[in-house]
Amino acid sequence: MAMKNPLQDLRVLDFTHALAGPYCTMLMAMYGAEVFKVEGLESGDMGRSWGPPFQGGESSYFLGVNTGKKGVAIDLKHPRGLDLCRALVEHVDVLVENLRPGSLQRLGLGYSDCAARNPRLVYCSISGYGQSGPARDEPAMDLILQATSGLISVTGVSEEALARCGHSVADVTAGLAALTGILMALRAREITGKGQHVDVAMLDVMISAMCSNFANYFGSGVIPRPLGTAFATIVPYRTFRTADGELAIAVASEKLWRQFCQAVGKPELAEDERFLTNALRVKNRQLLEPLLAEMFGAKSTAAWKEILHAGGIPCGPVRNLREVSEDPQAAAREMFPVVSHPTAGAVRVTGAPIKLSDTPGRKPEAAPLAGQHTREALKRLLSMEDAEIDEFVAAGIVRESR
Repeated sequence: MAMKNPLQDLRVLDFTHALAGPYCTMLMAMYGAEVFKVEGLESGDMGRSWGPPFQGGESSYFLGVNTGKKGVAIDLKHPRGLDLCRALVEHVDVLVENLRPGSLQRLGLGYSDCAARNPRLVYCSISGYGQSGPARDEPAMDLILQATSGLISVTGVSEEALARCGHSVADVTAGLAALTGILMALRAREITGKGQHVDVAMLDVMISAMCSNFANYFGSGVIPRPLGTAFATIVPYRTFRTADGELAIAVASEKLWRQFCQAVGKPELAEDERFLTNALRVKNRQLLEPLLAEMFGAKSTAAWKEILHAGGIPCGPVRNLREVSEDPQAAAREMFPVVSHPTAGAVRVTGAPIKLSDTPGRKPEAAPLAGQHTREALKRLLSMEDAEIDEFVAAGIVRESR
């Protein structure tokens, strides 16, 4: 059979909310998996309330991180609703959840319960601190993990002016790690025939993602401090103000340093004994960076970009989100497709980040209304008849939105 999507025929039961879990399952949907997003009747994904802005009564946030999924609404407090969920487990390949550790277990939907029903199930749990350890039960959100992982301690312009990373890096990194873990577990299942529990802790993921920061600390014993846009072990590697904006430059080798000095008309800097090597430039950054700051302030961002690119130097303007969304390169890479939503109408979303030549993924689809695909899910996964589904709807155990 011809394969158009790398994850086609993969069925995913999605018990996620907020960002880490939804981001993981959104990527799975982009690349062909059939993702059934299960939400309770009284309290669905908390992301539905995160706004303004809202579009057509839906949170723009929710619309942006749940594209391509099918919405299923089931009363998770009703015994028959839980029975439906347990039955659904038997007909999917993957279950993803990012509730507090133990939450699904108390509902009879923990890993051991689900694995007993479906031994081939890959069950992924995403949490702040993992399924074990003394911090297991501590509540966590992206901001908290940016703090407890050490990221905020090295982010900002000074130790008196720390900053949160401008995007939810702990959540998104955990979502990517979860997808990696799921794919590894599916690969193992091809060999063993068995699924397994994928335990993703945001703390673990952030520690791993900050491997170079920890390597520098372990090598020096010096606790790092925030450096604004600068980098601890490479100089010059930061942003500089220009006559009309700000420009990032990355001079990461001795060859690039010599090219840089020639390109900017300062060949004498390459021969200056204080700046001969990167180690010396790091040591003397307080001498070098002011010289470069004065120089960059004399020309526009566009002028410097042209000069530096001609010299083979990595550089780029600091852009806002509007500028990025209008970038012809992003357009060429199809990174901002428009999808049609039942109530919000035309919605611009982010596109698939990985390009595959033979199995590129499916055409983007809008995020679902709560319960939009409840009937479809029960018919296709559980082979239920319309009359039986009607009974569940009438009893208030499931909800469908059209």
